[in-house]
Amino acid sequence: MRIGVVIGRIGGIDGVALETEKWLDILREEGHRIAVLTGALEGPLADAIDVTVVDGLAFDHSNAMHAQQAVFLNPTGRDGDALLAALNDQADALAAEITRWITTQSVEALLIENASALPMHLQLGMAVRRVCLSTAIPTVTHDHDFAWERGDRYDTPYPAIAGVVAQCFPLVLPNVRHAVINQAAQSALSANYGVAAAVVPNVMDFSLPFARQDDYNATLCSDLGLADDAITLFQITRIVRRKGIETAIDLVHALGDPRVHLVITGTAVDDYHNTYVEELAARAHTLEVRDRIPFAGARFDNHPGTTASGHKIYSLSDAYARATACTYFSTYEGFGNAFVEAVLARRPIFVNNYKPVYWPDIGSKGFETVMVEEGVLTPEAVRAAQKVLVDPAEQTRQAATNYALGEAHFSYDAIRETLDALFGSPRNCQGTAAVVTES
Repeated sequence: MRIGVVIGRIGGIDGVALETEKWLDILREEGHRIAVLTGALEGPLADAIDVTVVDGLAFDHSNAMHAQQAVFLNPTGRDGDALLAALNDQADALAAEITRWITTQSVEALLIENASALPMHLQLGMAVRRVCLSTAIPTVTHDHDFAWERGDRYDTPYPAIAGVVAQCFPLVLPNVRHAVINQAAQSALSANYGVAAAVVPNVMDFSLPFARQDDYNATLCSDLGLADDAITLFQITRIVRRKGIETAIDLVHALGDPRVHLVITGTAVDDYHNTYVEELAARAHTLEVRDRIPFAGARFDNHPGTTASGHKIYSLSDAYARATACTYFSTYEGFGNAFVEAVLARRPIFVNNYKPVYWPDIGSKGFETVMVEEGVLTPEAVRAAQKVLVDPAEQTRQAATNYALGEAHFSYDAIRETLDALFGSPRNCQGTAAVVTES
């Protein structure tokens, strides 16, 4: 089958884009042919994938950004009719672009990547609905997160536009099927919209080498100023408040072992006014552990390289390779990619039971972790963490247990059958996408 993918941006480090590429790997392995329509191509895709770039689909396109300001972030409360008319005109233009692309690329089914779930690009979501109505093409929306998960971020004072948002996000039509990344989203769609969605967790490719120690990353710890006997906790996430990094800092203090360091690999680019990163630095200073917590975001990226001054840049795989254990005390996650990455890397994990996902979708599978509730470090949790950090045999045992569970539940093979149900497998059937049923 020729599957057409509609996505705001792809090829970069955005979580939606990364998971989309994994789906495309699997769908191509199953025999499907892929065409991508995107607003921004941030890096190369597989040679066999046809990519078309239409600037108007990008989240940072002027029309999209103006709509976010005018409708959600800084509404004036006036000229609602004129604003809606402009949105309709722009959505019509995008719908025409998408329809032409479907015809040109001989697309038989659509995969919509979050564009019909979160109203980050109003006109794109409106356009997708119009295309699905006018063509009746079989469509799967891969819903990563929804407006109701963002508090009042997508509230608007314009009733007519609020109606459009409700109509398009999520998109509920007879020819549209939904795939979500956690059970909470599945329950919400069922209860509020009568939609039976397939749960497709985020995954990693367990067939590829990952987190291997080698000559390149052998210098990672020394480059960060760590001693040879350092016990390294790695926080491999962005610096944003919901990541609960303060709990990891508290753990370094509570362990009372000068060999323990916390390496924070992410940047604060998404931290508004740097308020959170400044709070973290202040907390570390107050607890007298600041010298053992390098904020090392400038030294890590998706791929190895060098800084402008010639210093090594390490990949996230390198970070996991040199971690004794990983901290993941998030208060909220849509799923938890960093958790699965740590499992794939065979590293112990210290985790907060983040709501609403961790225990129902991940922890209940049997993973062995040091788990805390509500970000509170109990004496028992500190002792458990200490035991793991100083006992290589326990590290190895936990890693083996968790790796086997990860491969069973969060590998490419774990979701292959569900994707076959959503799209059909050219290896096993002919014609249009199969209909998926959910219990």
